[in-house]
Amino acid sequence: MTIEGNCDARFAPVRAAFADNFESRGDVGAAVAVTIDGKPVVDLWGGYADKARTHPWTRDTIVNVYSATKGVAATCLNRLVDQGRVDLDAPVARYWPEFAQAGKERLPVRWLLSHRAGLPAVRKPLPPDALLRWDVMTTALAEQEPWWEPGTKHGYHALTFGHLVGEVVRRVSGKSIGAYCREEIAGPLGLDFHIGLDAREDSRCAEVIAAPAPPPGQHNPLADAAKDPQSITAKAVNNPPGALKLDTINSRAWRGAEIPAANGHTNARALSRFYGTLARGGELDGVRILSPAQIERCRTQESDGIDAVLSVPMRFGLGYRLTQPAAKYGPNPHSFGHTGAGGSLGFADPDAKLGFAYTMNQMGSQLLLDPRVAVLLEAIYSSI
Repeated sequence: MTIEGNCDARFAPVRAAFADNFESRGDVGAAVAVTIDGKPVVDLWGGYADKARTHPWTRDTIVNVYSATKGVAATCLNRLVDQGRVDLDAPVARYWPEFAQAGKERLPVRWLLSHRAGLPAVRKPLPPDALLRWDVMTTALAEQEPWWEPGTKHGYHALTFGHLVGEVVRRVSGKSIGAYCREEIAGPLGLDFHIGLDAREDSRCAEVIAAPAPPPGQHNPLADAAKDPQSITAKAVNNPPGALKLDTINSRAWRGAEIPAANGHTNARALSRFYGTLARGGELDGVRILSPAQIERCRTQESDGIDAVLSVPMRFGLGYRLTQPAAKYGPNPHSFGHTGAGGSLGFADPDAKLGFAYTMNQMGSQLLLDPRVAVLLEAIYSSI
């Protein structure tokens, strides 16, 4: 396997671990990147962009990163909070009047970000293309009665998070979250990151490849959910259907839609630069996306414990997953970011001023921290 890109000499163990992921841990195509104090120290890629292994993964290959999109989507809303345009403790209905239905009149914005809103799923069956139709999703969520009393517990809003957060962004800014992200964050920082991908970029997209079956004994809440289609877990990932189907994920319709919980397209270089900016106080190269005070609020714990939807330990700040014993984002205690289904990850480590990202097309079966990421993190922190 030929590994391409750049890697500072002191991070040679990272290159070795990355290469070993192809040899020993099933990677087909992937990239890893690290910035420290805003400067790139690792920018590597290798393998193939397609299952047939006919198209090499190149410097500019991008891929769907599933829920790793959520951290960037959360930053869009947190930026409006930082500017005083949104109050975290104000009712969502102040900005989105139609949301004041089914007992949600007083539900605060804060709980959308911390997965405490009780809206991880829509009960009524949705049409198959609902995820691709913004108004269908936001109307259904405005009408939906919470599955639990909001604020009393947390449960992962796997698909609904982006529409809930994104509709507040749209109502306040007058821009879709994809446009807001492009104009306020990705464009100014020079990030190759897209929520709603232009068709001209399709040729750069890697093909997402299905995960192998999980090993015997590994907890698999998604398999358990399939046994009860009416359960909260089943509804959260399968209503509307399609979010886990590869013919959907690899389609033009999916790539072009704005699904800010799950369809960001990017590469490790861009995602590490994004989190590297947050890791050094929210400013890089004269561009500020968040203030240090808002970053502190973002990484402060809002939710902790067994997740009501996935039945695994989860820990959240204001839209970001926080490092936790079951899924450590390095050894430092203040790291925050977001994983994506299949293994992708981006996070900021303010203690080391480090931004990390890993993107890939071969999905894995772990829910919290992919083994390919774990060995990369061990190599990174042993090199610092």
